[in-house]
Amino acid sequence: MKTIKNKAAWFVFAFLAIGVGLYPLMYLMAGGKFGVLFAKSTELLANNLWNLGFYGHITFGGIALMTGWSQFSKKLRNKRLQLHRNLGKTYVFTVLISGICAVYIGFYATGGWATSLGFILLGLVWLSTTLSAYFAIRRKDIVMHQKMMMYSYAACFAAVTLRLWLPILHHVVFGEFLAAYKVVAWLCWVPNLMVAHFLVRKNIAIKV
Repeated sequence: MKTIKNKAAWFVFAFLAIGVGLYPLMYLMAGGKFGVLFAKSTELLANNLWNLGFYGHITFGGIALMTGWSQFSKKLRNKRLQLHRNLGKTYVFTVLISGICAVYIGFYATGGWATSLGFILLGLVWLSTTLSAYFAIRRKDIVMHQKMMMYSYAACFAAVTLRLWLPILHHVVFGEFLAAYKVVAWLCWVPNLMVAHFLVRKNIAIKV
């Protein structure tokens, strides 16, 4: 029974990561305003640097989300170690680009300084934990690498939890978008890191 529950949880975890990871395609195919772009000013949407940061963030962030979940697969590590390493390198590379872009566009987040601070800190946490995980494995410190990857992907998974929380906050709790967006800028990642901290402290690995 426990094995069935673990496999079911793993399936949901992977399904959400891949599903939201593909979500940036909607922006690329929309050919105009879509999603959060409706909340942006015409002046900002005409800013080439902001557009580079926004599309860089969602595109490479989507790739990070889709590759990162597989790194917790014990079966993949044991049977296809080189693939695990290549996916890990892809994850780190995409996080660096997406994270830097996230910090930049965070200064222009809808909702003012409270929203901006939440997203900027998320970007910095994502970058720092990912780099810590990378340098740890370079030192062959596998334990620290696994711990930092847990925190890194918890920050990455904010892309998923944001999309789970935002409709609830918007339509059920506040009844309007702006207040919901200010809260979700923090709610999408702080609880994730708390869960990751609990798993690390209890030495519980996400694996299948």
